[in-house]
Amino acid sequence: MKKTLLLSSFVLAACSAPASFAEDSLVVVSWGGAYEDAQRTAILEPYAGQSGIVPSIMRHSGSLNELRDRAQAESWDVIDMQRDHAITACEQGWLLETDFRVVVSAYDGLQPEEDFVDGAFLDCSVVQNLYATVVAYDDRAYPGVKPSRINDFFDIENFPGKRALPKSPDAVLEWALLAIGVPAIQVYDLLSTDRGLRLAFRKLDEIRDSIIWWTDVSDAEKLLQDGRAAMASGFNGRFFSASHDRGAPISIVWDGRIIGYEVWAIYAKTDQEELAKEFVDFATSPAQLARLAEIIPYGPARNSAFLRIGKNSVSGTPMSDHLPNAPHHQGRAIFRDSEWYSKTASLRLRRFEDWLEGN
Repeated sequence: MKKTLLLSSFVLAACSAPASFAEDSLVVVSWGGAYEDAQRTAILEPYAGQSGIVPSIMRHSGSLNELRDRAQAESWDVIDMQRDHAITACEQGWLLETDFRVVVSAYDGLQPEEDFVDGAFLDCSVVQNLYATVVAYDDRAYPGVKPSRINDFFDIENFPGKRALPKSPDAVLEWALLAIGVPAIQVYDLLSTDRGLRLAFRKLDEIRDSIIWWTDVSDAEKLLQDGRAAMASGFNGRFFSASHDRGAPISIVWDGRIIGYEVWAIYAKTDQEELAKEFVDFATSPAQLARLAEIIPYGPARNSAFLRIGKNSVSGTPMSDHLPNAPHHQGRAIFRDSEWYSKTASLRLRRFEDWLEGN
């Protein structure tokens, strides 16, 4: 039987569901934390209310090993993923190949290809929102001059304190090259060479002794709140929630933000293919994408959704100002190259592990 994590409102929806849906079920896999909470409010609960089908929610860390080892045993159906992981999983045959341009509905006369961001439709996935990997800092650690550039992350002398990073080469290699003056548009080309990797790891050497490694994405904001780290790498939405919803003394450095793509994909061996497609169609509708962005600042992948984004219902904050691709953010931005990430995963991990060992 499929495992189930249900909100009380989900249970009420299930109790009132039509009898014809009684045997239908759907497992949706997400990331937990503030993001999953936002999805429950903006997507999962409205879907249950409209369809009478109560999704079961499971969590993953984004690891492809989890997809390989858990998906069939736990009957996964729809998976929230990063786009580069979806590319690799599709090549491995773990995701359902389908034309998502047919799955998602047109809106207000706009066909999906016209409405979604460029490159939204891949063989096994469709982009749903844009997020940013950013550096954030503990306001209490810097009562005077505040960090404002990605260079400051590597400047232990002027901005002392521990740096919290995921135990991964993701993002920090791009930041290392930006910090030595490489233009954002040239970063991935240079990281495709041995010279570029050596330059990046040499820059990372400068903060080696100040790094705290985290393995759970929720650790980033916790380390800042607890004062154990002065700066941390993490996702803009989680830092926003910690600051605006819980009052944590955390601020974001927008310079050097790496804008990534979050996708919906369907597990290749799902026994609920049509139901999974219906869910993806609902979850990528302009109304649901806009509602999600009003709760947590991840930019919707549909242009039509931007026009619907209002204020956060709790704080009254105009949420379009906090999206990773909001035009007023200062500093450099890099769009995460999903193809590059997919093709270089093994190489980057091998070089990173060598660096950890001091080689």
